[in-house]
Amino acid sequence: MARSTSRGRTGRHLAPDEAQTRPQEVPTGNGQQSAKPVPQQSVSLEKGQPLDDDLPLAREAQRAVRVLNPSGSVTMPRPTRRRVFAVANQKGGVGKTTSTVNLAVALALHGNRVMVIDLDPQGNASTGLGVEHGAGTPSVYEALVEGMSLDEIATPVDGIPSLYCVPATIDLAGAEVELVNVVAREGRLEKSIATFSGELDYIFIDCPPSLGLLTVNALVAAEEVLIPIQCEYYALEGLGQLLRNIELIKAHLNARLRVSTILLTMYDKRTKLADQVEQEVRGHFSEIVLDAVVPRSVRVSEAPGYGQSIMTYDPGSRGAASYFEAAEEIALRGAKLSRRGKNQKGGN
Repeated sequence: MARSTSRGRTGRHLAPDEAQTRPQEVPTGNGQQSAKPVPQQSVSLEKGQPLDDDLPLAREAQRAVRVLNPSGSVTMPRPTRRRVFAVANQKGGVGKTTSTVNLAVALALHGNRVMVIDLDPQGNASTGLGVEHGAGTPSVYEALVEGMSLDEIATPVDGIPSLYCVPATIDLAGAEVELVNVVAREGRLEKSIATFSGELDYIFIDCPPSLGLLTVNALVAAEEVLIPIQCEYYALEGLGQLLRNIELIKAHLNARLRVSTILLTMYDKRTKLADQVEQEVRGHFSEIVLDAVVPRSVRVSEAPGYGQSIMTYDPGSRGAASYFEAAEEIALRGAKLSRRGKNQKGGN
């Protein structure tokens, strides 16, 4: 490639560096010319150049600090009483486990005391939090079938303060059969949660992709249902059946139960379908749909392979920022409801 040069008054070609620093000749009063050095302007100060804070790397670093909260100075509001969420959707692959893990980590990193109960025999939530769940590990199976206290089962999550996980092992796959003849079998998990002696702000129950006895136990134990919905057409098909089952549980087993939160996941802004699904869900469910939307992201999918959440695996990613915003929204909505409940009691 030809080297760029500049031609001086003598006709001699100048090297680029020499041309940039060559003094500018200006006329003097006696008709002669004198050399006056011309300072070279910095490229970063030219009009239209982005400031440092607007660079992609700087924005990513800012998101990472916001998500990880290394100083512990930023907190999300804590509820006045414990909130128990069943994260449910009978369709698989919609982001139940991913949402459970990342919302729990985000809340724990910002001053809340959180427990994740892995109620799926696959044990993916346990994997995502880096908690041992091999054969022989005390798990939620022992709590449901043998009545073991959660104090003996709950495991602190490494590196995340105030976050506990009740793991699931493959034994849980047989729990539904073993509980068939047990009296009040649908309330076993609720009783186990009541045995935990520690103080908690949030409990997230990761449900299996079915509407069987394990999911019924989660819905009886919970007060709120969080439904992750993938931004695709098939994700909407089974939603009606889930809502009907929730109404049945509410009518016969748990009058406190309500669908409080819907989270849109795997949003792909390149497709019109994702936008149509979002509009349909928001039009039907309105205020219970979170403003935060989780994008489809390879980094989010990679994180469980390293036994981490996206919040710690890649805290500067858009996926981590989206889950942080969703967790913050859940916390703020809970604080708002708590204040409203206090005001109503005061008015009475």
